[in-house]
Amino acid sequence: MWVEQEIRQQPKVTARLIHEEWEEARRIVEAARRFQPALAVLAARGSSDNAARYGQYLLGAFAGLPAALATPSLFTFYQRPPRLDRAWVIGISQSGRSPDIVEVVQEARRQGGWTLAITNEPASPLASAAHAVLLLRAGEERAVAATKTYTAQLIALALLAAAWTGDAAMREDLVQLPEAIARALSTEEAAREAAAFWWRAVHGVVIGRGFNYATAFEVALKLKELTYIVAEPYSSADFLHGPIALVEPGFPVFLIAPGPTFRSETESLAGLLREREAHLTLCSEDRTLLALADVGIPLPPVPEWLSPVVAVIPGQWFAVSLARLKGLDPDQPRGLRKITETR
Repeated sequence: MWVEQEIRQQPKVTARLIHEEWEEARRIVEAARRFQPALAVLAARGSSDNAARYGQYLLGAFAGLPAALATPSLFTFYQRPPRLDRAWVIGISQSGRSPDIVEVVQEARRQGGWTLAITNEPASPLASAAHAVLLLRAGEERAVAATKTYTAQLIALALLAAAWTGDAAMREDLVQLPEAIARALSTEEAAREAAAFWWRAVHGVVIGRGFNYATAFEVALKLKELTYIVAEPYSSADFLHGPIALVEPGFPVFLIAPGPTFRSETESLAGLLREREAHLTLCSEDRTLLALADVGIPLPPVPEWLSPVVAVIPGQWFAVSLARLKGLDPDQPRGLRKITETR
């Protein structure tokens, strides 16, 4: 099964990317600093758009830049692009072939903005459109559902953040990351246990916050792609502002909660979900939190800013395991192709 093979390739892909692209990331950041951007705009679709959400947090936290997701339809259909002359515009695409993402980068360059392509394909239209290219070094991804290229996109963005700060500790954290990813692969059995409950579900929610807001979106996307469950992503804060009304006995919740920042909030939310008799799967390195769940999936401890790279892996296993329990082929999701070109 291609998707399982590619999940297992992620430690190797990560190590290669960090080793081969660090100097290029540093050069890109030097050029971006010379440009002195007033903001960052990230253009992407699908899983790449979820990586861009992570990029919003990284660029805000470590580069001090307001960071927004692009609105490609303003460029392609409405033909009313916003001003990007002071923007650092980053196009993210595994294939580099989606016309709307290419158009955002091309328009930014026409306006005088500074542009970067993050892609797996050095000869792609996106790579050609941008001032600079940061390659994913993931090798060919044959599965329709992105796994190793998604985590590679997270790493590429993390390289930019570490290079921007010049913090040697952040660089060392990245060097140690492949080992943590290898340990995260051992969550397969716990993810399979969680899937055994969800196999009858037709809907559910995936919750994360902060750096792992992106992880909630990506895990929910994998569930939609591979299992056809209506899985909705939320931040834990937004979930309390209305959607909590969905919860009834047996309602399935997948909660992603690594790191200390939201620990108290997560504990409170987990308690509320237990009161309402939801079925809770929880991913964390914290044993106290894990004890509150119906199924606890232990994560290897990593710095919180890098936690999405390890936290998404049990979500990948979860979606694949659930697809197999439902008698579906994770390598042949219904109505999908590897490359989707939108305008």
